[in-house]
Amino acid sequence: IRKQIFRLRGQVSDARIHNDSLVILDRLTDTDAYKNAGQIFCYVDFNHEVETRDLLCRCMADGKEVAVPKVQGRDMDFYRLTDFSQLEPGYLGIPEPVCGEIVIWEKALVIVPGVAFDPECHRVGYGQGFYDRYLSYHPGHPAIALAFSFQIVEKAPWEVTDVLPDAVITEKEIFVRS
Repeated sequence: IRKQIFRLRGQVSDARIHNDSLVILDRLTDTDAYKNAGQIFCYVDFNHEVETRDLLCRCMADGKEVAVPKVQGRDMDFYRLTDFSQLEPGYLGIPEPVCGEIVIWEKALVIVPGVAFDPECHRVGYGQGFYDRYLSYHPGHPAIALAFSFQIVEKAPWEVTDVLPDAVITEKEIFVRS
């Protein structure tokens, strides 16, 4: 599934990625989870993922505190983001904060990346388990995954250690975990 989705992601134009990302951002910001969140943990997009820089700017404009992940060995921490100049290529070239304050906001809305999802919100990640570990160490966070419609598969493989997002938002649909 990862190979198939990576191939599809590579075939999509930058313009479509950007335009569909804006639609997904609008859908996300219309949710109660977003409206009620004072703090947001959000990935920084990389390699044709749903773009998050506009989302991060929108969060700040809406008065929300934001933090982005930095990989630390087998785990990750979230650093308060106040300016994009804090970001430099880090783990696997993914933009990460090089400075700032580590924050632990136990009720923050977590915006989750992924490779593939199914309609039941099972998630195929990148294989390292960073988000599953973080969410299992810090239960109680609302979590929403962002994906393009081509990332939705009929049945995603999953394990009992997987922590599912509450919803997956695409440019065409919103899937809610039952």
